[in-house]
Parts: sequence; structure tokens; C-alpha cells
Amino acid sequence: MIEVRPADPGDSVVVQELLGQLGYAFTVEEVRARLVLLAASGTDPVLLATEDGKAVGLIAIHCATMVHHRRPVARITALVVRDDVRGKGIGRILVDAGANLARQAGCGHMELTTAVHRTESQAFYKALGFTAGSLGFYRAFNEMAVS
Repeated sequence: MIEVRPADPGDSVVVQELLGQLGYAFTVEEVRARLVLLAASGTDPVLLATEDGKAVGLIAIHCATMVHHRRPVARITALVVRDDVRGKGIGRILVDAGANLARQAGCGHMELTTAVHRTESQAFYKALGFTAGSLGFYRAFNEMAVS
């Protein structure tokens, strides 16, 4: 049975491992510091899916008020299911749990971005009812001239 619970700084090792499956390389100390900051924010829940007490997935949500939306927006900032248990509905469970938190926080909708090369993720999101509504761009500050 899959259970979903808030992540806490004591989960830093498993969160680091899960983020590593997405290609993010952080130290356990960096992950712990982020989990502390996110928990303190009150607008950035991180949830872990567990099976038999072992972490099998993670979703992170950011809820924000935006000038162009009447209600706050929930953004999925990270979603990963351990690669050896994918295809068992854990991602859907995590998205549903994140959506429930977002509704409780008064959010009007949920959005996300995903890398262009993650075609399996795109198909997954479409299967959950997400639609492609925008094209995302980013620019790293270390590459920008600042005046």
C-alpha cells in the first residue's frame, strides 16, 4: 500500500537519491537545508510516497499568488518515482495528493514544466488531464549581463 506523507529533513538521503534519478546532483546537506527552508515557507510542501516504509516517490509543490490569476497557482516543481517501481500508479497518487494540498491552499489550478526530452513524462501528464498551454524559456543569471 502506498502512503503519502510530508517529507522532513530526516528524509534528506532518500530525497537526494530520488532527485538524483532526475539528474540533479546535490549533497545530503544541501537537500536537508532546502527541506528546512521549504517547510518554513508554508507555501512549498514536499511529499514522499512510501511503500512498506520505503520512499518510492516525491512531489514538490510551490503555491504562489500571481498578478494575472484571481487565485493562487500551484506549480509542481519536482515529481519523481523511483525507476524500479514506475508504472504502478505512484506518480498519479503523488499528483493527486499535491492537488489536494493545492486546493486546500486555495489554488485555482496546477501547472508544471517538463524538459522537452522527457517525452514519457509529457505523455504521463497528458494522461492525468494536463494540457500543454505555454512554451517555457529560461536564462541562467550567470550567463546574463547585469547592469
